[in-house]
Amino acid sequence: MADERIPGIDPGVPPSGDGCDECLAGADPGWWFHLRRCAACGHIGCCDSSPAQHATRHAHESGHAFLTSFEPGEDWFWNTGTQEYYDGPGLAPPSSHPAAQPTPGPAGRVPKNWERLLH
Repeated sequence: MADERIPGIDPGVPPSGDGCDECLAGADPGWWFHLRRCAACGHIGCCDSSPAQHATRHAHESGHAFLTSFEPGEDWFWNTGTQEYYDGPGLAPPSSHPAAQPTPGPAGRVPKNWERLLH
């Protein structure tokens, strides 16, 4: 069987939590539209449509190029360096935030005008 590992993707690393690490830690603005997971270290950050774009910022600052969706039912990988989608391996569970967690989220911190604040 061929080696199917992709450099920069570590299937054994679990996600860092169930919401954007920086937003939950109090970084402005403190809410997200969708979530992304670093495929190298498990960092959970907010997507590029979110006001703070923490996932891509993490990718650029850490050198961890591969992000994957942390949304229920999505299983794609994105390489922030090449700007290409990839098929990748299954990652350590969970594969998404809890289904009960609202999108956008987290509950109670999303402004009423959130749609106008998206990128």
